Amino acid sequence: MGPLVLARLPLIYLIMMATFATLLLCLAVDRWMKVRKLTLMFFALSIASCLGMIAVGKAQWQHWNAHQMLILYSFAWTGLAIGFLPYRKILLQYSEEFRNGIKREQYQYPRKYQIFTLSSVIVMCFLAFILAS
Repeated sequence: MGPLVLARLPLIYLIMMATFATLLLCLAVDRWMKVRKLTLMFFALSIASCLGMIAVGKAQWQHWNAHQMLILYSFAWTGLAIGFLPYRKILLQYSEEFRNGIKREQYQYPRKYQIFTLSSVIVMCFLAFILAS
């Protein structure tokens, strides 16, 4: 038996992975921000990103197929959802202020949270690359 390669899975399983990753991120945004329009915007952007990633994969000289790009999308979105975990209290506070009509000139996010989010997405994308090729 060869190495574990997710790209060999049937397309329906990869679509289910992408759907799960999209729902995970959208539910996290909905729970932490509590703004339905923002959740719908994240959902629409997620679908557009998934389709865009598939198109870009086809256009590259390596010609990554839809299977590989769905794996990359699923892992990147899951990494983003994990990366947003430290932000939950801040996002709840900012969304509450926004609903109460309080607007800040600038929203501050701790640098360590930004580094965690970036690291989470990079690690997940690296894992996706390994498992998709």
